[in-house]
Amino acid sequence: MKKIQIRLLLGVWMLCAMTLVSCGGSDDGPGETTPPPAAGGDNGGGNTDEDNGGGGGDTGSDLPDGFKSVGGDISLLPQYENHGAIYMDENGARLGDMLTYFSDNGWNTMRVRLFHNPANASDKDKGDGVCQDLAYVTELGKRIKQAGLRFCLDFHYSDSWADPNKQFTPAAWVGMSDAQLVDAIYTYTKGVLDHLNAAGATPDFIQTGNEISYGMLWGKEGSGDLKKCFMGSSANWDRFVSLLKNAGKACREACPKAKIILHTERTGQWNVLDNFYKKMKDGGVDYDIIGLSYYPIWHNNLLTLESTLQNLEKNYPDKKIAIVETGYYYAWYPTDADYDYTSTYPATPVGQQKFIADLVTKLNSHASVMALWYWWPEANEYGLDWNTNRVTNGWNNTSLFDNSTGKVNPALKELRNFK
Repeated sequence: MKKIQIRLLLGVWMLCAMTLVSCGGSDDGPGETTPPPAAGGDNGGGNTDEDNGGGGGDTGSDLPDGFKSVGGDISLLPQYENHGAIYMDENGARLGDMLTYFSDNGWNTMRVRLFHNPANASDKDKGDGVCQDLAYVTELGKRIKQAGLRFCLDFHYSDSWADPNKQFTPAAWVGMSDAQLVDAIYTYTKGVLDHLNAAGATPDFIQTGNEISYGMLWGKEGSGDLKKCFMGSSANWDRFVSLLKNAGKACREACPKAKIILHTERTGQWNVLDNFYKKMKDGGVDYDIIGLSYYPIWHNNLLTLESTLQNLEKNYPDKKIAIVETGYYYAWYPTDADYDYTSTYPATPVGQQKFIADLVTKLNSHASVMALWYWWPEANEYGLDWNTNRVTNGWNNTSLFDNSTGKVNPALKELRNFK
């Protein structure tokens, strides 16, 4: 996730070369995780049209009219596979290639995050899944495209997690002026996309930032002068708009057929969400899709989501909408959740399935919603030695596979009904 000034293009590629670190050790995703129990306990088909096949010089794929995208963020799949996780179907039969399995179950899109230089992340963040550098993403992106699936690239313009609480400038860019950052984000974004094009890993969707409700590239972590954007204040919005415009410019030049997503997560706060997209419209930011995170434990119930979707359709009728992240617990519902829905959706595989079924029904009633992507569906510690060969420092209990058995949860197949 990051960049350098245009006049230092050669320096950018040198930097990229020096920072292509591989994932190692423990990984995991943000949000709620639960340590494992003591030993012995537990706590559709891919699109294959010609434009979607990858290959050097590919510039993305046009989406057919009425195309609906269903899939998930599988940023840690290679780690689980390399560490020996055992994936099984509902009958206990061991699965082969996981992308084939997802595709056979109606999934057609995979999302992958990219950090600028994850080597700079803290040990805690590395243990929570921060490891996706350009080399890692290139290999996974190639695999996705070769499987005939669509590929969404999620730029975290940071060395570590970027979300509403953290949008820290990568170490290589700390000290740059705002004007230099605007140049750097263009050069870096363009360089990454050109590299992926040449490798046969051209994205079909591009997120220019991850959960950027309050801006991005705030400054150095720990700084007393972070450049955040808030409703009711004009501070830093022009700067933020300039960054997004230059990131989008790079996307249009390198991947003219790809769809640009602006990803926010104030799905339960319409006033904040509306203010954000008004700022984008007024600033002339070029994008195609409104991307939302929707987790009921933080964003409230489906009635709240319904209201948000209706308001977006009314106020921004020219934009498609994507749920780029969602998830629900099949075990160990967190005690610090903002909302407790266990009476409606128990923290069980059946409760998880019911939530997904109800969510799909809701989204299918909105023609503007064109994508539904599950967050971190691939988490699976089954078959791994926790002490010597674990992937994460905490079990993800919203996965679509059961960490204790390796079997698929029924919610995975429910997602194919989004259409």
